[in-house]
Amino acid sequence: MERTGRMETITYDCIREAAARLKGAAHRTPVMTSRTLNKQSGREIYLKCEQFQRGGAFKFRGAYNTISRMTEEEKQRGVLAYSSGNHAQGVALAARLSGVPAVICIPTDAPPVKLAATRETYGAEVLTFDRLTTDREAFGRQVAEERGLTIVPPFDHPHIIAGAGTVALELLEEVPDLDAVITPIGGGGLLSGTSIAAHGWNPKIRVFGAEPKLAADTYRSLQEGKRVSIDPPSTVADGLRATTPGVLTFPILQSHVENVVLVTEEEIEDAIRFALLRLKTVIEPSAAVALAAVRKGALPRDCRKVGVILSGGNIDPSLLAQLWEREATKI
Repeated sequence: MERTGRMETITYDCIREAAARLKGAAHRTPVMTSRTLNKQSGREIYLKCEQFQRGGAFKFRGAYNTISRMTEEEKQRGVLAYSSGNHAQGVALAARLSGVPAVICIPTDAPPVKLAATRETYGAEVLTFDRLTTDREAFGRQVAEERGLTIVPPFDHPHIIAGAGTVALELLEEVPDLDAVITPIGGGGLLSGTSIAAHGWNPKIRVFGAEPKLAADTYRSLQEGKRVSIDPPSTVADGLRATTPGVLTFPILQSHVENVVLVTEEEIEDAIRFALLRLKTVIEPSAAVALAAVRKGALPRDCRKVGVILSGGNIDPSLLAQLWEREATKI
């Protein structure tokens, strides 16, 4: 990492270093194509499938990259994360693999499948909070200070961002001549890492983000040229419910991202159904946001060869059942 004033600058070399650290720990996830999707969109679409990553989402990459760099003293004391689900699972799994105790702060309305995996499958201690009335960062900091734990933040950390950037690096190693790449946006860690990886690979690659209309904090922030905060959003994309871009991620997005596409809740749900019925794969609502943006034709027409990062597959089974029932009524 390079330091500029008090800020750490994440470089392309940082992402390559993270990739080396993750080798053998993270899965190298597949890249899928679909003739139906290509025909619908009028482009060549390459889907990087992080739903097949350990923990079911890209978050494992940043968590493992961060925990693996900690000192032995820090590892012995343990780590803490606050998350709606995927980062929780990523940290819990990375901590277990590293022999590190983990405490995870999860909102009470997080999908039960994510909470159960964090507690039962990966063995972390789980503390819950009401995201509508409690500041999750303040809650996490208080617990960490009381117990002497090291916080592993969900997106606003250089090692988290570098780990997330390895997704795009792998995609570009497999499809080196992409015109553009698009990812969903929560706090901006995935898009930040993706943009640095893409422009380190080829400065001409165009970088886009996708966000729910109900959680458009990054879109508004980029429009206004400053970090904007919104009320806790009610979008079905539970992993994208951040209320403001990160201090570290926002200037990266300002420098690298061409545009943010907004999608509706209906478009998100339709993208989940499309993935299930046409791609034969299960993705969660947050991952569906980027797919929805491509399906609606929101990218410039001269972006002919596009990489889409499907960020995860940890969908609540009850939500999937509801979407299926709605689809069945149309038949």
